[in-house]
Amino acid sequence: QVQLVESGGGLAQPGGSLRLSCAASGFTFKNYNMNWYRQAPGKQRELVAFITGDGGFTNYISSVKGRFSVSRDNAENTLYLQMNSLKPEDTAVYMCQTTIDFRNYWGQGTQVTVSS
Repeated sequence: QVQLVESGGGLAQPGGSLRLSCAASGFTFKNYNMNWYRQAPGKQRELVAFITGDGGFTNYISSVKGRFSVSRDNAENTLYLQMNSLKPEDTAVYMCQTTIDFRNYWGQGTQVTVSS
């Protein structure tokens, strides 16, 4: 079955960096676009970053452009989100997501907290 497992979250200081990973299994990873979402307490979930199956195209929400970078290793079935210049407003649970045959699959999420 499809599984998405995030890791790499934690506590970072403002201006710091974290690298999130999403290990995928149960489907042909390279054939599917992938997304990173986040949800902060009391706020709606928002799409942070998108990457095509071959990694050739990426897109970002405006608030993270120039600071976050999404990438993937199709040989390792792993999705990444490099987060630099972190701000307190980046604090949220981050989740990877994909859609296969019109069904959405989500990881369990990893907490990112940015605080001094």
